[in-house]
Amino acid sequence: MHHPKGVRYPARNVVNRASRGLAGAAFAIVTLLSSPASATPAPVASPDYSRPDAWLCRPDRPAASDVCGRSNQDALVIRADGSTRVEHFRADPQAPVDCFYVYPTVSLDPGGNATMHVGREEVAVVNQQFARFGAVCRRYAPLYRQVTLAALHANMRGAPIPTDRAMAYEDVKRAWDYYLAHDNQGRAVVLIGHSQGSALLAQLIKNEIEGKPVQDRLLSVILAGYRLQVPVGKAVGGEFKAIPLCRAAQQTGCVITFASFRADSPPPPDGRVFGASAGPGLEAACVNPASLAGGAAPLHAYLGSGAEMVTASGEQQGPWTNPPTTVREPFVKVPGLLSAECRSEANHNFLAITLHPDPRGRRTNAIVGDVVIDGRRLPDWGLHRIDVNLTIGNLIDAIRAQTQARLADRR
Repeated sequence: MHHPKGVRYPARNVVNRASRGLAGAAFAIVTLLSSPASATPAPVASPDYSRPDAWLCRPDRPAASDVCGRSNQDALVIRADGSTRVEHFRADPQAPVDCFYVYPTVSLDPGGNATMHVGREEVAVVNQQFARFGAVCRRYAPLYRQVTLAALHANMRGAPIPTDRAMAYEDVKRAWDYYLAHDNQGRAVVLIGHSQGSALLAQLIKNEIEGKPVQDRLLSVILAGYRLQVPVGKAVGGEFKAIPLCRAAQQTGCVITFASFRADSPPPPDGRVFGASAGPGLEAACVNPASLAGGAAPLHAYLGSGAEMVTASGEQQGPWTNPPTTVREPFVKVPGLLSAECRSEANHNFLAITLHPDPRGRRTNAIVGDVVIDGRRLPDWGLHRIDVNLTIGNLIDAIRAQTQARLADRR
């Protein structure tokens, strides 16, 4: 069975929905994901976030022992005519703001909840989704006992295994509390999540941040691969009572959230996963990272260059150029190939990704990223696997503009 990374996770006591197919199981996962986690304490010792090994990334660790610090973020830029150049990445050690990241469902551990062991999958997702944010912020990424891929797949097979969503949330909360007490020192911070990570951060915001003094420290919130609910046509309300959607380039204290789909393969009309409303009077929010004010704009994507990366989705990326070019860098940039805009179709709001093929054919006109399980593409999930890869350059640009606005305001 193909293991999709970056997908939402199931809760305990999910009934057998095998007869409804994979899409039905996916909807059950998302629905249960949105419900509050049980307050039952975790039955085993909680992680100690004063220990460096409880973190994947921290700015106070030597680069060689830090996942972010040792990550190679260089990219091969491939132009439409097939010409290339290498773009070297450099983190900013003097970045004036922080980023706190909660990663999506990637654990290959066999139980319902992950252990605190760092596997190659946690390293890979940090490399793909978070290390690059070091260009604009100090990076904090806690390890946590997330609900695993094994639990997701067991639910889809109609044979759920015990999981503890409260454990995952309490780990993230404990890491956040430690960061605030020992590391933040009043600095502005960006919360960044994808999929399961976005759901946990949304819960953290509702429980611990919104309406409290610490909310003033939020530079912004990025909830990728999530269906944040807002009142129809509104920028504030719904899940968050006071934190609005970002609608201007230098707006701070706001949320960027989206779920990406191919423009020519939007969510199905009866789709109930990403982009869908959770109830009457509500709609899934969509903020285009490439144009916060709305409209279509080019994407500054950093796509994983090899099939071993998180971007693999059951389909392998073909050659990036014609004739094929050897790509040694972990990322590829394809300027001019991709653009995005928020669209509303069939009661869904989503980030529509459009490809702009070049007739000369010197560079690929195709990308992979759909969620594929057992050889079947899940139309409800769109390009969930590469939500962050598609938009990461634009998200970094947004944080840079927000930082400038914040510093100017404080002066």
